[in-house]
Amino acid sequence: MEQFNQEFERYQRAQKQVEEIKGFYGHLLSYVLVMLFLMFINLRYSPQYLWFFWPMLGWGIGLLFHGLKAFNYTPFLGKEWEQRKIKEFMDQEKQNKYE
Repeated sequence: MEQFNQEFERYQRAQKQVEEIKGFYGHLLSYVLVMLFLMFINLRYSPQYLWFFWPMLGWGIGLLFHGLKAFNYTPFLGKEWEQRKIKEFMDQEKQNKYE
């Protein structure tokens, strides 16, 4: 029974990961389409000032963070960091208990 629960939890985590990646690709597609549209408007009506770079930069930063989260690339405060901190706090508590 325990093995079934673990397998089901792994399945749920994998399913959530797939949904995250799917959401990222939808976000990427909308980014590309909107940026192409903004470029067209900018170059057609005011080519002397290229303003479409600003929304491209702002939204691109958000897209970057979405991608990092979707593909589980968190170099700073990721799962490994959480596990190390949890272990550190547990060891600290254990040490304080025996003093």
